[in-house]
Amino acid sequence: MANRLTKIYTRTGDDGTTGKADGSRVAKDDGLIAAIGDIDELNSVLATVIVHAPEAFTDTLRTIQNRLFDIGAELAMTGSDYGPFPGITADDVAELEQELDRLNDKLEPLKEFILPGGCAAAAYCHHARAVCRRAERSLVSVNRSQALNKELMCYVNRLSDYLFVLARSINHTQGVEEILWDSDKRKMKNEK
Repeated sequence: MANRLTKIYTRTGDDGTTGKADGSRVAKDDGLIAAIGDIDELNSVLATVIVHAPEAFTDTLRTIQNRLFDIGAELAMTGSDYGPFPGITADDVAELEQELDRLNDKLEPLKEFILPGGCAAAAYCHHARAVCRRAERSLVSVNRSQALNKELMCYVNRLSDYLFVLARSINHTQGVEEILWDSDKRKMKNEK
């Protein structure tokens, strides 16, 4: 592979703009750039999950990190004349759904809402889930003005579900009990 980044700083962004894949420049606070940033942040939080997660979960998480890079690349090419980018496909969504179902089948059904927490890896999964939901909201905003790949949108939506189930699965495999939302205390306080 050729060297792509020989110099990290370019000074071209000092005016508050950033370059897209086609060479055009947009404001750094443009909705598309915000969505790309949210996807990048999600990928970084997943790195923290991987550091703390049991090894049985890391291969899938690495695959997801690669798909998030694909999403970032696809978004960076939005509106360009590069032609179709081999981005997120229905197969990617199906693969994530299968992994989600596989994990969920091993868990007890939820009877109450749970609080984010548990072991470190599960807590970081919940953090990643929240960042994923923000990324999804950013993508929805961008999709209003420029149509995005439907499968990309489905993948990010499904990913937040996967991260929730992953947090539960990690806690389960580590023997850590889930922390239930104590709604009864609030209800009793309001009835007084």
